[in-house]
Amino acid sequence: MRATIKDVSREAGVSIKTVSRVLNNERYVGTATRERVQAAVALLNFRPSTAARSLAGRRSFQIALICDNPSPYYVYEMQSGIRDRCAADGVRMIAQPYDRNSETLLDDVESLVDATNVDGLILTPPVTDYPAVLDLLARRGVRFVRVSPGGDVNLTSSTFIDNGRAAREMTEHLIGLGHRRIGFIAGHPSYETSTQRRNGYLKALQAAGIASDPALIVEGSYDFASGAAAAEILLSLEVPPSAIFASSDDMAAGALTVAHRREISVPGQLSVAGFDDTALAGFVWPPLTTIRQPTRQMAYQAADLLLGGEDAPVERREIGFELVVRDSTGPVPK
Repeated sequence: MRATIKDVSREAGVSIKTVSRVLNNERYVGTATRERVQAAVALLNFRPSTAARSLAGRRSFQIALICDNPSPYYVYEMQSGIRDRCAADGVRMIAQPYDRNSETLLDDVESLVDATNVDGLILTPPVTDYPAVLDLLARRGVRFVRVSPGGDVNLTSSTFIDNGRAAREMTEHLIGLGHRRIGFIAGHPSYETSTQRRNGYLKALQAAGIASDPALIVEGSYDFASGAAAAEILLSLEVPPSAIFASSDDMAAGALTVAHRREISVPGQLSVAGFDDTALAGFVWPPLTTIRQPTRQMAYQAADLLLGGEDAPVERREIGFELVVRDSTGPVPK
């Protein structure tokens, strides 16, 4: 049988209200009493239920970020944006990393909800589109906002950029420099944004009358290592590309490293472009031409939507992007 708050109360020798106060991190509970309650919770493997939440009689003033992204820059910007908005309302942010391939993902999310009594969650790709997680939160009555959802866009409030249009503009930039063989390093297929960016790349080629070559599209995982591996494949082709557009700055940095190792001049012999405009884009050499995705702003707006109240209508907020041209792209070699 699952332990209840009454069991914890009996084990710790305190009232149910005192247990509730400890679970909700309220003040005015003595250290010895708090430790006794926490020991009872651990002994009984107790998870606060929705009933315990109602006993508190108030909000927990905590929201959680569910994030699985291989880029530390993306994660940092996401956390910073949410913290900025939470600070204005005296709300605490809990950052919960997860493994998208974990068999315990659903249990992990439910445990987070039960253990922290959060007022809501912010979901980032790819879990933002996982039906099982969305169904779980809806069933539990937990409010959530999604960042960059690819499907069921009217299900909840969300923030996003137009990934397809952004990728198309970057590809058009490379075409404008004379490039016709443009390699594309796609993101992991579990991310809907990967499909959106790939489609933007293909639409730009089609509009320019350039036939797409499947050999020029290599799948990555949004991290440095996969970008390097993809660049090795592209640059080993009998007719290699004159430009590589990677779906993230981390993968573009991997492509740059491979070019340097092969003594291929960038941008003299090869142009390289990324996506995100993380801090990494300015650290590498040459600095990356990239799409500036305002991750911190998307995060801030997601928190603003979540803190807007339970009666707030579903709202989709599109955030603008920017094509940032730096030294890693140049005219096609003659």
